[in-house]
Amino acid sequence: MNVVDSSAWLEYFANGPNAGYFAPAIEAVEELVVPSICLLEVFKRVLQQRGEGAALQAVAQMQQADVVDLDATMALTAAYLGVEAKLPLADSVVWATARHHNATLWTQDADFRNLPGVRYRTKRS
Repeated sequence: MNVVDSSAWLEYFANGPNAGYFAPAIEAVEELVVPSICLLEVFKRVLQQRGEGAALQAVAQMQQADVVDLDATMALTAAYLGVEAKLPLADSVVWATARHHNATLWTQDADFRNLPGVRYRTKRS
């Protein structure tokens, strides 16, 4: 299983320098889990940068995978993991989702770079 962080989704949708690195995880929809907070982050950023149509298209693609809602159990797990790994709120939810599903986390967010089970690629310009 794979979880793709919002930073990697945005890189993929923008066809940025690291898009090819994240493409295999994103395009293997049957093995992909999407934390609902990633829908929020990606929709908001694409809406700001490219408008509603592009934002709706982005989240429609994301919703082809298994979207996992933030419930009470996941929220508390995210809090514990976030404190332990010193992660911001949204990153804590993404990390908790990946751990819950025994998934590899794909990202270019440096907050995750030293955590186990993470496929990290340094963001390039």
